[in-house]
Parts: sequence; structure tokens; C-alpha cells
Amino acid sequence: MEFGTLIIGDEILSGKRQDKHFEYLKKTLKKYGLSLSWVKYIQDDSKDIIQSIRQSIKSNTIVFSFGGIGATPDDFTRQAAADAFELHLTRNDEAVKLIEEQFGEGAYPKRVLMADIPKGALLIPNEINKIPGFKINGHHFLPGFPEMAWPMVEWILNTHYKQLLNQNDFAEASVWINDVSESKLIDLMNEIVKKYPEIKLFSLPKLEPMKTIELGVKGPSKLVAEAMLEIQVKIVNLGYEWHK
Repeated sequence: MEFGTLIIGDEILSGKRQDKHFEYLKKTLKKYGLSLSWVKYIQDDSKDIIQSIRQSIKSNTIVFSFGGIGATPDDFTRQAAADAFELHLTRNDEAVKLIEEQFGEGAYPKRVLMADIPKGALLIPNEINKIPGFKINGHHFLPGFPEMAWPMVEWILNTHYKQLLNQNDFAEASVWINDVSESKLIDLMNEIVKKYPEIKLFSLPKLEPMKTIELGVKGPSKLVAEAMLEIQVKIVNLGYEWHK
């Protein structure tokens, strides 16, 4: 399965707030032996949100969407999700009950608007203020507040995708090479990629405090170990030293 995330909000793109969801989701998926394939940042624009959701609808893709499910005029995600999946936005009775239990008379007339979700969507519990997110197939729509959204991510993974957790044979390993240019290592990289097509190779240069390259691979653990050993030998044969 492929995992992706949509992060919605002008405040993120303008720099008024720093996004924390990407780093959190990356670490959380890694904890369960999974990995994040892509991330997309979207402005508070209904058409852009609809288009982004539609583009991400694939049978093998699980998507976490953060932001825009509130009741203010700049919250477009609930209606956008309905439009993207060609569903009607309807008032969910269970969501209404949760909001009424939490806020009493204060649920009306505005908070209850957050019970309007695409017809047939499943609710995602929110332990902080009880206003739920919702799930449509492999898409999960969550609030933008990390303190609410992150426990909901854990609930989703352990409720709907438990069969995927810690099932992947995935490893990552790398070494550092000082005072070398990437161009000097390209032939080595091509040899590794050709010999081990099942793994991904990465090369990350760093200029400060000194010129350094992190060279590594990720994929099935057995192949990663084999490829990493071969990389270390080839580096020495080229006359360079490596360290972890």
C-alpha cells in the first residue's frame, strides 16, 4: 500500500504556522514498518482541494488529510470531499449526538454544522473535543490541530489497517563519505541500482561544516544488507573512507 498526505491551509503556505503533520506522519508510519510516499500542501481553495483529492483516489493508496473540516467560511474540506467522491453532504446523526453531548445547547447553531459529512462516510473519533473526522474508502479527513489529529491517526492505523502494521520487511542503511563529490560516486551508484532493482538508493550531499555525502539504500532488509556491504567495499576501492 502507498501512503500519502494532504495538508490544507493558507496559514501553512504563508508561513504563519509551521507544518508538523509531515514529520509526525513520517515517524509514525516508520514505527509500524510503513513509509510515506508523498505529501501535498494545498491552499484554502475549494477547487484545489477537490482536484487534489480526486488525483489521490487510487485503490492502493491510503491518504491522511489534515485541515479544513471546521465550520468557518474558510473550511472547505467537508464539501470538497463530498464533491470529489461524488457524494451528497448530509447531516450525520451519530456526529450530531457526539457534538450535542459535548457542547449541549452550545452545539447550535454553528458547531453542529461539523456534523455535515459526505453520505456514507465512517466517523473517526476525536477524543479531545468529540467532533469527529470521517473516512471515505482509503481517505481520512482530520482536523488541522495536531493534538486532535495525531491520536486519530493512531486510531485509524490500529483499527482499519492493523493487518498492515509491522508486516513489511523494510530496512534503511547509509554511510557518510567525507570530502568527495557526487560525480565521483555516480558509477558506483549506477552499479548498485542495476544489481539491486528492488531497493531505492539515495545520495544526500552536505556542504557544512565540511563537504560530506550520505550514501544509502532502503528496501527489503536482506538486500539492503548486501548492497550496503558492497557499497562500503566499492568506496574503499575508489580510495575514499566511509563512516557511519
